[in-house]
Amino acid sequence: MTLKETMTSKERVMAALAGKPVDRPPVANPTNVMTVELMDMVDAPFPDACRDPEMNARLAATGYTELGFDVISPYFSIIQESSALGCDMQWEQKDNWPTVRMTNPIWKDEDDIEVPDDFLEHPDNQAIIGSIRILKEKYGDEVAIVGKTMGPWTLAYHVFGVEPFLLMTIDDPELTLRILHKLKVVTVLFGRAQIDAGADILTLPDHATGDLVSAEYYRRFLQDIHVEMVEKLPVPLILHICGKTLDRMGYIAETGMAAFHFDSKNDPAEAMEAVDGGITLVGNLNNPETLYAKGPDAVREEVYRALDAGVQMIAPECAIPLRTKLENLLEIPAAVKDWSEENL
Repeated sequence: MTLKETMTSKERVMAALAGKPVDRPPVANPTNVMTVELMDMVDAPFPDACRDPEMNARLAATGYTELGFDVISPYFSIIQESSALGCDMQWEQKDNWPTVRMTNPIWKDEDDIEVPDDFLEHPDNQAIIGSIRILKEKYGDEVAIVGKTMGPWTLAYHVFGVEPFLLMTIDDPELTLRILHKLKVVTVLFGRAQIDAGADILTLPDHATGDLVSAEYYRRFLQDIHVEMVEKLPVPLILHICGKTLDRMGYIAETGMAAFHFDSKNDPAEAMEAVDGGITLVGNLNNPETLYAKGPDAVREEVYRALDAGVQMIAPECAIPLRTKLENLLEIPAAVKDWSEENL
């Protein structure tokens, strides 16, 4: 039997995020599935594809046109806002991720926080906003366009440095909270600009991972802010946190976020139990061991494991290694369709 699809990619994704029935589970990309091979295919290499709207849109579209995913996600990295705020950037080459140089933080105290008046006009922000406009016009009726806006915890790492910020959370929790509330303005500002440009969904990365901070830290510092983000950003939000997060998934499920994008360090069945129906789960295919280092059979096995557990949307756990083989990425939608034929 061949699976009969009755929904467009966009309809499928939006329904899944709303907790409504779908013809099959969507294949999502809340972060990035671009590779060097795709860059070469459409002549849109990093770092230029991160900084030029037309090149960005050309590369982002391949996630849908070449890989068969149900979304297009044009914000490949996590540093556009930080560049616009004035952080020291290392843009790298096409086979490596652009990064913020953490050794030279731009701010040391809450009084240093200042969002430039031309923040949204900065070329690195305009690259994403302009790309979304292009993609919306060309693909907006058939596929969901996923923007991305950094949460205040992630932004704090970039502008204060990881170690100074984490020490601040211990030494002065009240100062930490004030800083997070000041930085959330950036999250909303860039998120709304992407919505205005045509984004159907926003991924909100906020890296309060269990590898660095406790579940109580999430509840104390971020849960209320994430509830507020749902109120201020009027599209479905996909929260993304890397690493071990089982211990905070119950709190995350209470935020009103549409979905949580979770890491392979968390067992999918245990994750489903932890959220207890309170939020849609997106994930959680292993990047370095499976998608990068193994083959299609191993990819298929992980897809089936997640679907058997009840995970509603299948995706790599985070931005994939840039040298990931296309055959492994193509196996994801193929495996989802085969599982659906067998189980739906």
